[in-house]
Amino acid sequence: MKILTVDDDEIALEMLNMALNQAGYETTSASNGAEAMAILRQGQHKMVITDWEMPQVDGLELCRAIRREEPSGYVYTIMLTSHRNVEQVVEGLSAGADDFIAKPFNPQELTVRVRAGERILSMETREVAIFAMAKLAESRDPETGSHLERVQEYCRVLARHLATFNKPGYEIDPGFIRTIYLTSPLHDIGKIGIPDCVLLKPGRLSDREFDIMKTHAVLGADTLDAAVKQFPDAHFLLMARDIAASHHERFDGTGYPNGLTGQNIPLCARIVALADVYDALTTKRVYKNAFAHDLARSIIMEESGTHFDPEVIAAFVATESEFIRIREHYTDLVKAA
Repeated sequence: MKILTVDDDEIALEMLNMALNQAGYETTSASNGAEAMAILRQGQHKMVITDWEMPQVDGLELCRAIRREEPSGYVYTIMLTSHRNVEQVVEGLSAGADDFIAKPFNPQELTVRVRAGERILSMETREVAIFAMAKLAESRDPETGSHLERVQEYCRVLARHLATFNKPGYEIDPGFIRTIYLTSPLHDIGKIGIPDCVLLKPGRLSDREFDIMKTHAVLGADTLDAAVKQFPDAHFLLMARDIAASHHERFDGTGYPNGLTGQNIPLCARIVALADVYDALTTKRVYKNAFAHDLARSIIMEESGTHFDPEVIAAFVATESEFIRIREHYTDLVKAA
């Protein structure tokens, strides 16, 4: 595991790296929080050990930035500090720190706390399992390559911006953002039960075939609901179920499977609905060529208040440059491959 160490004191940083290297860990170093975030965005580090007091961006602000962005999934953060009173510990935990080590640190204590962090990070294996399930469903349709990854990114962008609206019915915290990123790949898990002759038909579906295709929402919801009943404390499954069940509902009530309207549709499903449609419009499928961003944007805008939640549309408009960047990123990956 690579550990990012952050301290503006070169000697302290060298001692920290030496202790970690002797314990068998690979380290990368940064001298302040801004530099650390740039490194974290490369997605290669799952643990950060940072000093509290630093110039530019200190340890507290670094923790807050990590929790806002979560650039490579959950990043476990240990704060090195001489601040040990209750008020300061609460401040650090509120900012997003997972653990504290007193300065000057003891190398044995450091190693023990890092290993405790590794155990917590290992819980992310659930995310691997979830994504593997979703990819299994996606694998039946080779035309949708990287669809799950793009939808994840679009949903995270939309949720982050919606969180700034601070409106009733749109209360979004970092936990919501992380959970929608985690569970949105399961939106079409029910397609695993759709016959190939319907799922892979290279042309327009008949009314009967479309009715069969629409059952994937119920199939997915029922599958995840069974998991909810088996593991009632796994709260992320509740959002996964809501997304699978409702991402084809329409804001005006003309969607399926239940004809829900407005805010009766779970917010997570309203977000996934736009992300899913945008991706379908801007990628090549067996029945259509990829649309340019501007055309996809105009189609989505025309359906504000009918298909899509106007607030989610507003978030889309405000973040469309990020949508373009994400789309281009995955297009470049396909070309490189």
